[in-house]
Amino acid sequence: MSKYSGTNLATLAPAEVKQWIDSYDTVLTDCDGVIWVENNPLPGATDVVNRFIADGKKLFFVTNNSTKTRPEFVEKAVRLGFNVTIDNIISTAYLAAQYLKNVNFTKTVYVIGSTGITKELDAVGIRHIGVGPDTLTGTLADTVSQFVPDPNVGAVIVGFDEHFSFVKMMKAASYLNDPDVLYIATNTDERFPTPNRVIPGTGSIVQAVTTCSERQPIVMGKPNAHICDIIRKEYHVDPARTLMIGDRCNTDILLGKNCHFQTLLVETGIHNAADLAKFASSDDPATKALVPDVYLAKLGDLMAYF
Repeated sequence: MSKYSGTNLATLAPAEVKQWIDSYDTVLTDCDGVIWVENNPLPGATDVVNRFIADGKKLFFVTNNSTKTRPEFVEKAVRLGFNVTIDNIISTAYLAAQYLKNVNFTKTVYVIGSTGITKELDAVGIRHIGVGPDTLTGTLADTVSQFVPDPNVGAVIVGFDEHFSFVKMMKAASYLNDPDVLYIATNTDERFPTPNRVIPGTGSIVQAVTTCSERQPIVMGKPNAHICDIIRKEYHVDPARTLMIGDRCNTDILLGKNCHFQTLLVETGIHNAADLAKFASSDDPATKALVPDVYLAKLGDLMAYF
């Protein structure tokens, strides 16, 4: 098979698939839509992940979800049958905290997000404010006049926040009006589609803050190559022998492309074979770049080839 060909693994001979499995030593996998949906593991995914680990491959869950800490992800994963520890988890909340730690950040962070972010900041000793509901309590003029910016705020982190409000947007933009204040986004996922509903994703919130602050954020999550730097630096992986598994081409698969990893799409989440055909036929190079090396109906189908 050739790179970025969008080959269906199920159409290959078993020996070819086994050779492909042996071609990587490190596996990065998305979570929602790949190995589980909400609190239910997808069929066969637990067996495949545990087989990767048993065979000695380095394995990491790489998630753009900033609402949980790494220990909380471990608790969920173990409960669902995955043989992982905290060292197998890379989350955007963790990446944001580590980024600030690595630049020797000593000030306060204004957080638009959840306790998933603040607990990771607590773990590295960084003070924070902002989490929780914050809405207009009187007129807009009253709210603006009553806001006294914390002079120690040196960074704004924007993640998923179900309490996002006009007031939070105003405060974030006010802090970011100082060019020395860092602007960090956990990820830019647009939305979470559900039957007959659309839940706005973190990217919608980030875009609102970006518009009014007239600033561009440093993005921690997929497809930003910041994750690649962490993986290479901390775990000494060989990109050519690393596989990225995902269900979303514009985050998971594009991350793999940006990091020069091998890529596998599974059709249990956002994108499927029909989408790949559209991407492949596009005249836009950026759209063509969304085509993975290979795809499968579901991750559990790999068990037949071990």
